[in-house]
Amino acid sequence: YDPEEEGVVDLFQGARVNQETIGWWYMSCGRVLGVYDGRLVEYEPSTLAPLGLVVGQDELEGKQVLIVSSGVEACRLDFETAEGIEGADCADSEPLEQAVLLVDENRAVIVVQPNEDGSYWRKIVRNKMIRMKESRRVKAAKAFSLSTWPDGEPQVISSWGPYTSIVGTA
Repeated sequence: YDPEEEGVVDLFQGARVNQETIGWWYMSCGRVLGVYDGRLVEYEPSTLAPLGLVVGQDELEGKQVLIVSSGVEACRLDFETAEGIEGADCADSEPLEQAVLLVDENRAVIVVQPNEDGSYWRKIVRNKMIRMKESRRVKAAKAFSLSTWPDGEPQVISSWGPYTSIVGTA
């Protein structure tokens, strides 16, 4: 998997996650996510030590894991020719903004939203800029759903994980 790859990346080639599914990948932002023991977990990029739970077994089981480009084209930078960036949407421009999607057998698409700091393991509190990015990821998920299954209305929801506080999380 190439983290700079555009379009839809099906990490497990159509397979749905179960207890035996194992895989790790780098996002374009440098974050490392992986599926192990039926859970989606974020790992520290240099040591690959687990940072925390992103999606639990109960929410992940039976779903496909996809990565979809979701960034604003105007924010895409060519560092050789770029003179400046206009607008708050580009304030923390990643090489390629991506959405992590979970798709179930009923074609419902769940967007796994990152935290304000860009990490994916479950924390709480989001600001307006983060909500704008979350909105773009949901739009990307709807576009994916419509292009893949044009015969129905897209079913897209967002996932922020099971946590209601940060007490006791690693």
